[in-house]
Formats: sequence, structure tokens, C-alpha cells
Amino acid sequence: MTETNAEHKHPGTGTYVTIAAVLTVITLVEVGVFYVPAFEAFLAPILLTLSAAKFALVVMFYMHLKGDHPLFTAILTIPMLIAFGVAIALLFLFGVFTLGGSGA
Repeated sequence: MTETNAEHKHPGTGTYVTIAAVLTVITLVEVGVFYVPAFEAFLAPILLTLSAAKFALVVMFYMHLKGDHPLFTAILTIPMLIAFGVAIALLFLFGVFTLGGSGA
């Protein structure tokens, strides 16, 4: 087997089952966080973080981006970061987040 083929070796079934279990647990945590009143003030950042973690796992393993050329990672990552920035800006714009002091 050449070095190039070894570099693109796909994960086994156990890896996919483990990732599926992790994604299930993250989804359960998201649902649980939504129903806990104590997390209401931090709901958006928590859900954004958990969703980003799920997105990264799906892209890395199920879309095989982890073993692809770094250019493909950049093509996916840069627009994602721009979209994430826009989402954060909209949360500030609509008053979900406030910078310093008390909100209006």
C-alpha cells in the first residue's frame, strides 16, 4: 500500500458507531438545555457551540473531510466562519447578547 492510500484510509464501523453515539448524546444535551430554565440566559451560545461540535464531527467523519486535501477544508471552513460571524452579529443586533453593562 502506498503512502497516499494509507493517508486516505477510511475509519472502521466502530468509529462511525462511536461518532453516531456522540452525536446522539450532543442532541440529547441540546434538548435538555432547552428545557432547563437556569440556562435561559445562555441558551443561544450553548446551542450554537453544541451545533458547531456536531457539524464538525459530521463533516470530518461522514463527509470524509478529515482525510481530504486541505483546500477542501478551507473551502468549507471559511464560509462557515463567515456565517457564524453573521449569526453572532445578528444575535447582538436583536438584543440576545449585549456588550458590557445591563441590556435594554
